[in-house]
Amino acid sequence: MVTPGAKIGEQNLSNTTETTNSINTVETSSAPLIARAILRDIRHTPQKARRIVNLIRGQRADEALSILKFAPQAAGSDVYTLLSSAVANAKAKNPAIRDASELWVVEALVDEGRIMKRFRPRAQGRGFRILKRSSHISVAVSDVKTTNKTKSKKGATK
Repeated sequence: MVTPGAKIGEQNLSNTTETTNSINTVETSSAPLIARAILRDIRHTPQKARRIVNLIRGQRADEALSILKFAPQAAGSDVYTLLSSAVANAKAKNPAIRDASELWVVEALVDEGRIMKRFRPRAQGRGFRILKRSSHISVAVSDVKTTNKTKSKKGATK
C-alpha cells in the first residue's frame, strides 16, 4: 500500500500488514446451517403423522432417529427416512459435519395434503363419504439448537 506522502516506489510496510489483518478478521460470518427435506402426499393422516413428528421436534438428530426407528406407529418409518435424508442434505452442504449427533431438529411440520373422496354403499340406496387423507411432512435440521425465528402472536400480552 502506497501512502499519500510517499515518493514513487516507496511503501509503508506497517500500514500494509495492518490492512490485511483487518480484512482477514472480517471475512468470516457464522450463519447457522439449515438443511431441509420434504415428503409430499404421504398416505398417513395429518393427525397421526403429527403424533410422530411431535416426538422428534427439538431433539438431537441422532436421538430423533433412534426414537423413530422404534416407534410403533406406521408413520414412524417414513419420518425416519425423511430425517435421514435431511441429515444427508446437511452433510452435503457442509462436509465438516461428521454424523447426526452434531445436528438438531429445529423444524418439523405436518400439513394436509390431498384428500381422496370415496363412497361406501349404505342402506336404502344411500352412500356415505369416506375421506382418505394424505399429508406433507417437512423436517429441517441445523447445527445450532435454536434458530433466530421469533413467533409473534397477535394480541398476546403479559
